[in-house]
Amino acid sequence: MQTHHHDQSKENAAIVIGAGLGGLAAAMRLGAKGYAVTVLDRLDRPGGRGSSVTQDGHRFDLGPTIITVPQVYEDLWRACGRDFHHDVDLRPMDPFYEVRWQDGSRFTARQDTDAMLAEVARLSPGDVKGYRRFLRDSETCYKVGFEGMVAKPMHKLWETIKVLPTFAMLRADRSILGLAKARVKDARLRMALSFHPLFIGGDPMHVTAMYSLVAYLEKEFGVHYAMGGVQAIADAMVKVIAAQGGRVRHGVEVDEILVSDGAAWGVRLVDEEVIYAPLVISNADAGHTYQRLLRNLPRKRWTDRKLASRRWSMGLFVWYFGTKGTADMWPDVGHHTITNAPRYEGLLRDIFIKGKLSDDMSLYIHRPSRTDPSAAPAGDDTFYVLSPVPHLGFANPVDWDSACAAYKAKVQAEVAKTIPGFAARITTEMVLTPADFRDRYLSPNGSGFSIEPRILQSAWFRPHNVSEEAKGLYLVGAGTHPGAGVPGVISSAEVLGKLVPDAPMAAKMKVAAE
Repeated sequence: MQTHHHDQSKENAAIVIGAGLGGLAAAMRLGAKGYAVTVLDRLDRPGGRGSSVTQDGHRFDLGPTIITVPQVYEDLWRACGRDFHHDVDLRPMDPFYEVRWQDGSRFTARQDTDAMLAEVARLSPGDVKGYRRFLRDSETCYKVGFEGMVAKPMHKLWETIKVLPTFAMLRADRSILGLAKARVKDARLRMALSFHPLFIGGDPMHVTAMYSLVAYLEKEFGVHYAMGGVQAIADAMVKVIAAQGGRVRHGVEVDEILVSDGAAWGVRLVDEEVIYAPLVISNADAGHTYQRLLRNLPRKRWTDRKLASRRWSMGLFVWYFGTKGTADMWPDVGHHTITNAPRYEGLLRDIFIKGKLSDDMSLYIHRPSRTDPSAAPAGDDTFYVLSPVPHLGFANPVDWDSACAAYKAKVQAEVAKTIPGFAARITTEMVLTPADFRDRYLSPNGSGFSIEPRILQSAWFRPHNVSEEAKGLYLVGAGTHPGAGVPGVISSAEVLGKLVPDAPMAAKMKVAAE
């Protein structure tokens, strides 16, 4: 057995499991507090679900593509004594995205309120007043849900209990789709105002109306794209960690978090290497952390039975492809396009409730080469097409080994309605299914976004940032508070920073200096 111990002061050592955006942000926060941080990741590059693959000159951004709430990144960099905008080139999107329906109608989302009111009036003049009410709802939910809770520790039940009266006043028990139905009559607008939780793994028919705050986030802070993709943000984070004296190791997988006398003291890798640290941060999925990495520890709260009873976010079918000589083709297809199936609620039920792979589908089409020339060879295009599908935890899960080719053909036929003739120009491609999410990211049930963000699976009800199972163990990332989405996982590290004190040696030096 190979054993490795840090040579630096052991009391200042910290291990971060996973180089996803939450793990990297955690490492930056800990480095700023004086910890000697080692990040361990099984992939070959940083970013986790926000990483990329370059194939035949095309950069495929594997996961998130939209950047909102830039101040969470600015605050993170500032905590490390650096300037985010010096390290990352963030470009505002205008328009944000375009939503399309089967009848040919379209809705273009922009930051300007008057432009949005004009879009609503064009689709459904009678819904302008209701849309204004929705915007007011969105701002209130932002102030309560985002400003008041996102970057705040929620591991104490009282922190959740005391906001319940406000939640009741805001009708947080109502779904985001329920709120949209209460405000506008047009079915297309109801979809356009309620689909956003899908980007963090939530069913719009069941996640709380508090997620209307996304509309305010977009209007107030804009929608952006990082040149070089989210991978560029991850790479910049690694540089900050290195400048702090930290280290990111790739191609290594943690097999177990080691616990003695109720306290974490390090990790064992799959090759049996042991690394000591009295502070362990898991950016692995919360389900994987508790079911696999703590499999030999009797657990008080997050037992296998408890985790099995959770509702998990949907799976994702993602088709990445590059096309030759198409940079000037399809001028009406921008950076972000969302196409809708004839059914909205029926499709949601198939995905989230029935676990059924439907013949119809709603798609997100990402064309980064419209903004970022580095995404494709000159004159070419890079795309990815994402379809929400059931996760693998249903009684009769989809067998993707047999279903993949047929489903891809259905996706191709649907995409051709928006990008005619694209298939003949494909030069390179790859596909990720829920089975790949399970195997690549160790995601329980192949879910795209960990535990679904329903109201009774949020805040205190979600796996806590400070683990109940072992002292010195903390969680960051999509499966813990505040939840999925890039701002959420970055904010989980901000919560961590409020829970973990300065490193012992750094604290001693601070006292001595005073």
